[in-house]
Amino acid sequence: MTTDLVSAEPAPAQRTATTTRTLYVMRDYAVLILLGAILVVLALVSPSFFTFANLMNVANQSAPLAMIATAGTFVIISGNFDLSTGAMFAVGGVSAAAITVATGNPWLGLVSAPLIGLVLGLFNGIAVTTLKVHSFLATLATSLVFSAIAVLITGGSLITVTVPGFTDLGRQRVGGVFLAVILLATFIAALWFVLKRTIFGRHVFAVGGNSSAAELSGIRVSRIRISVFALSGLAAGLAAAISVSRIASGQPQAGLGMELEAIAAIILGGTSIYGGVGAVWRSVAGVYLIALIGNGFDIMNVNPQLKNLVTGVIILAAVALAAAGNRRR
Repeated sequence: MTTDLVSAEPAPAQRTATTTRTLYVMRDYAVLILLGAILVVLALVSPSFFTFANLMNVANQSAPLAMIATAGTFVIISGNFDLSTGAMFAVGGVSAAAITVATGNPWLGLVSAPLIGLVLGLFNGIAVTTLKVHSFLATLATSLVFSAIAVLITGGSLITVTVPGFTDLGRQRVGGVFLAVILLATFIAALWFVLKRTIFGRHVFAVGGNSSAAELSGIRVSRIRISVFALSGLAAGLAAAISVSRIASGQPQAGLGMELEAIAAIILGGTSIYGGVGAVWRSVAGVYLIALIGNGFDIMNVNPQLKNLVTGVIILAAVALAAAGNRRR
C-alpha cells in the first residue's frame, strides 16, 4: 500500500516540468486573459464603453504607440533596448510640420517623418555595433541628441500647420474606420509576417537567444542589430506622422516618455527582456491593455494616479513572470 502511494506521487522532474510549462503559458497568454477580463468588466460598468465609436477612438489614439511597440518588439527580441524612440518621434513630428509649412506640400512633410526616423534608427544601430556599447546606454545618449535637434528645429516653440490636407492622415476615416488604424493594421500584419515567416525574423530570434552562437552559425549579428534599430526608427517616424497630422502642430516635447510606455507594453505582452522570446501580437495586446485601463478609469471618473498604480503593478507582475520563466529555461 505504501509503495503504491509513493509511486503515485509525481516525480520532482515532472513537477518542475509542469511548473515551467505553466509559467510559459501564463507568460504567453496572461495579457489576453487580462484584456478579456477588462473588456468584460468595462462593458458591465459602462454601457457606452462597448460602442463602435469608443473602441475606434481607443484604437486610433493608441495607434502611434502600438506602431512603436510593434517595431520595438524586434529590438527587444534581438536582446537590445531602444530608449530613443520618443526623441525620434519628436524629431519626425517637428520635421514633418516644418517641411509642410516651408513647401506647402502636406504629403511631402508627412512622408519625410518616417524617412528621417529611418535615418536616426540607422544611426542608433551603427553606434551600438561600432562602438560596442550596450544599447541601453547608447540609445539613452542618442535620445538626448535627438531631443536637442527637435528643439533646434522649432526654436522651442510649436509649429502650427494650416496647410489643407495635412490632417487627413490623422483624422480621415474610410468606412467609419480611421485611416491611421488601417495603416496600423497593415503595419502590424507586415511585421508579424516578417518576424514569423522570414529568414530575417528567425535571425532576430537567434541573435537575441545567443548572439555568439548566432555569429558562429554564419548570421551577421551586426547587420541584424542595425536593421532592428532602423525598423524602430522607421516606426517612430511613421507614428510621428500620424500624431502630428492629428493635432496639426509639431511639438518638440512630443513623445516624452513614449519609449518607456512602448517597452512597458512589450514586456506586459510577454516578450522577454532577456531576448530571444516574443511576438508582435503580444506587444499590440500589451498596448491596448494599457489603453483600456486608461479608458476605463476615464469612463468611471477614477483618480488617474490610481490608474498609474494599477498599470505599474500589472507591469511589475509581468516582469516577475518573465524573470521566473527565464530562470527555469
